[in-house]
Amino acid sequence: MPQASTYHHGDLRAACLRAARELLEADGSSGLSLRAVARRAGVSATAPYRHFADRDALVSAVAAEGYQELAGYLTKAHPAPSTPDELAAVAVAYVQFALEHPALFRVMFAEPCDPTSEERVVATAAISEYVRSIVRATFPDVNADALSTTVWALVHGLAFLHLDGKLDISTPEVVATQVHAAVHALFDASPAMSRTAAPSGRVSD
Repeated sequence: MPQASTYHHGDLRAACLRAARELLEADGSSGLSLRAVARRAGVSATAPYRHFADRDALVSAVAAEGYQELAGYLTKAHPAPSTPDELAAVAVAYVQFALEHPALFRVMFAEPCDPTSEERVVATAAISEYVRSIVRATFPDVNADALSTTVWALVHGLAFLHLDGKLDISTPEVVATQVHAAVHALFDASPAMSRTAAPSGRVSD
């Protein structure tokens, strides 16, 4: 009897996702395909198609798992950050997640995914809202959407700079120090930049 017949009630989907994660860890995204997942899971070559229409659908499902795990990392760093120091701690957690799960992180953000995947859309929306809620709590008098985009872009850029070896990753302490410094530099520089820019926009009497 084919091994695929032993999977019931969603177990096949879970097995395929587990196999996809294992392939990511072993070979990176280049080795990720529905056929490879089927081999890894020990099921027939067509079995994964019961749950994933194509590779993009599989990648989207893996990415959605990654977003959910990332959200857990951030919440664990601080459940309700409301100061720049607490925000920096969350930023450190974001970068640490990327360094601990490099292949998954690249799939989440550098691989094409199915934009119609409901679970992926929900998971990414949750991350976006989490960042906005932090900004609203920490800086109540600013444009939360604009600043949350800025903060996410900064932290996300730091994650990839560390992943790509452009910044020192020799120890977790070094990484944390670099991320803390970058986050604080952004907020420390903002008032000074505003004061410098203000006179240039004025029209003399």
